[in-house]
Amino acid sequence: MTSTAMVILGATLTGLGIYDRIGAYAGMGAALPITGFANSMVSPALEFKREGFILGVSAKMFQIAGPVIVYGSIAAFIVSYLRVFVFK
Repeated sequence: MTSTAMVILGATLTGLGIYDRIGAYAGMGAALPITGFANSMVSPALEFKREGFILGVSAKMFQIAGPVIVYGSIAAFIVSYLRVFVFK
């Protein structure tokens, strides 16, 4: 529940243009990485929204955060495979 609230807070602050000012002043992304992740998802979407919903927002939303999600999913698969089949 708290993680969800932090992601929503980070996305909202990014959308309102407040997150960048907080980040420049206090290094907010370094202190709370989950809000930095939300910022990395919302910033490219806002930057490319003038190109339309499909080609702009949807295509560019995972520009920065996409590799993190892919590598996290692959690492989770490998670790779970090792746990189930190797370390019975």
